Amino acid sequence: MVLFVAVAALALLDLLADLREGTTAAHVAFEGGVVVAGVAGLLLGLRRIRALRIAERQARAEVANLDQRLAAVRQDAERWRTEAKDLLQGLGAAIERQLVRWELTAAEHDVALLLLKGLSHKQVAEMRGSSEATVRQQARGVYRKAGVEGRHDLAAFFLEGVLAPASDVEGLSKNG
Repeated sequence: MVLFVAVAALALLDLLADLREGTTAAHVAFEGGVVVAGVAGLLLGLRRIRALRIAERQARAEVANLDQRLAAVRQDAERWRTEAKDLLQGLGAAIERQLVRWELTAAEHDVALLLLKGLSHKQVAEMRGSSEATVRQQARGVYRKAGVEGRHDLAAFFLEGVLAPASDVEGLSKNG
């Protein structure tokens, strides 16, 4: 910007001096063109600066808006995490009480929890350092003591009430 102002000003001063002393029309046209180019560059630069300032204000407003939204989402997420933590702890305690009621062995208890987490027999065996056949046998013991036919029924036993529609749960609690 400063360069355009300097070029335009110096070219104008030179043009005025040349006009006083007398010069050719071509020289006046050339220096006049330099002055016009300098002024045009200055105007284009100012226009670009103005556009950048407008874009900056819009970007800052968007950042402020996004910051507010992010803070709200973080607050909401923290609330959900807290609620879910309490619910999951309660669910975990309820599952634990039921596993104790079924009188599972320690190994069956561990296998039941790992199966409920969605691990395969092979993964459970790897985690426990035992054979897959042993895990299958322990899983059968869990299913027999729980009175269910397999891992899906075992999961359904615990999730049926959790995933029931709210109206069904309210009806069960009023009737039960």
